[in-house]
Amino acid sequence: MPFQRPSAVPRRDFLYGLGASLGSVAFSSMLAQAEQENTAEHASATRSPHFPRAKAKHCIFLYMEGGPSHIDTFDPKPQLSELHMKEFHRSGEEQSAMSSGKRYYVESPFKFHKAGDSGADMCELWEHLSGVADELCFFRGCQVESVNHPTANYHVNTGNRFGGDPSLGAWVNYGLGSENQDLPGFIVLPELAYPQGGAANWSNGFLPTALQGTPLRPKGSPILDIAPPEGISRQHQRENLDFLQQINARHAARHPQHAQLAARMENYELAFRMQMEVPGVLNIDGENQQTLDRYGIGLAPTDNFARRCLLARKLVEQGVRFVQVYCSTWDSHDYIAKAHGALIPTVDRPIAALINDLKERGMLEETLIVWMGEFGRTPDNGVRGGGLAYGRDHNPDAMTIWMAGGGCKAGHTVGATDEIGATAVENVHHVRDFHVTLLRLLGLDDNKLTYYHAGRFKQLSQFGGKVIDELIA
Repeated sequence: MPFQRPSAVPRRDFLYGLGASLGSVAFSSMLAQAEQENTAEHASATRSPHFPRAKAKHCIFLYMEGGPSHIDTFDPKPQLSELHMKEFHRSGEEQSAMSSGKRYYVESPFKFHKAGDSGADMCELWEHLSGVADELCFFRGCQVESVNHPTANYHVNTGNRFGGDPSLGAWVNYGLGSENQDLPGFIVLPELAYPQGGAANWSNGFLPTALQGTPLRPKGSPILDIAPPEGISRQHQRENLDFLQQINARHAARHPQHAQLAARMENYELAFRMQMEVPGVLNIDGENQQTLDRYGIGLAPTDNFARRCLLARKLVEQGVRFVQVYCSTWDSHDYIAKAHGALIPTVDRPIAALINDLKERGMLEETLIVWMGEFGRTPDNGVRGGGLAYGRDHNPDAMTIWMAGGGCKAGHTVGATDEIGATAVENVHHVRDFHVTLLRLLGLDDNKLTYYHAGRFKQLSQFGGKVIDELIA
């Protein structure tokens, strides 16, 4: 039989067939690898948002680690006064050891009032925040999945209960880049002790290392080795760094597949630039006394948190994209009157000052402020050791989050919990939907903000979410 030359395959048919073969997997991997190398080399470069009309350009995330009680802060439940001290028994395979057994209802030890023209519900201890109530947007419909602190922290901060994924701040910087090439795009202001789960709460995960959060130490030098050793000049440092760059560049040329080397080289350069930029940004001595007094700096009990709130304002003012400020010990299982009664005054004045400060500087509209913990609290408590202590256990089904600035719907309360605050019943959304909404306020589309890793394109919401339109102005 005579040989017949196979007919040429049209280009369109060839590309269509490629999509249905193993070649498509390899082709996708090659495209993703090229994109990742480009991202690693330019991780801090400013990028355009998916939604150019979005107002928020920066985010200050006030994280109340431990789980603040919505029932004792912003979501009053008068019916608990009728149920106070009434005992009952809860059982079932779906109940944890914490939530099962002999229980009793606990009323809030605090009185509530309506604040501002919006009539926002606030407990009596929010003396200063009540003055900016009309700037706040409350959300009572969020739910999470975990009742354990480390996994719940990971869930809120990374979208993954088991950790290892990029944090919210890393995703935001991946999508938008940094406005200041001399400072990290994501800075964390922890307390002396890190939150449960540690540094994984602000990890870059599988994103380039340049996108991870940079924690500043609350005492002593904010960053170790921020000043060069005695006897080493800036010129010496520059010459050493140039020599190191030459060696790294030769190694990178021989091993182009090692994309992380470019990010490491960029980090060395950033560290050099930070030595000039950071000391000035972190110095609050230039602030006038009126500003220091407004935040509560130098006063008990506000000084510690006030300094970090003021620093957060200075950082976003210098172009830092995402700042996370931690306040811990909200885990009030017992004696909530004493525990929350001591905590709220430490953050009330500094937060109100931060909102007013940003507003006066014309920055509130472009700065999204978020206040939340990893979960809410139960309307009841367990009888432990045969005794009663008026506290609350962990509650993943009901919590209060509020936002200010950045295009959120100020002066509104969205969603609701049941009559005793046990579960969200109106405008109920999983935390992934809240993540997607935060990204949208910052001009980012969760479905487009993806990164190829472990054989698929990954995103903050894990597998997609729904924007909570009621939270957006």
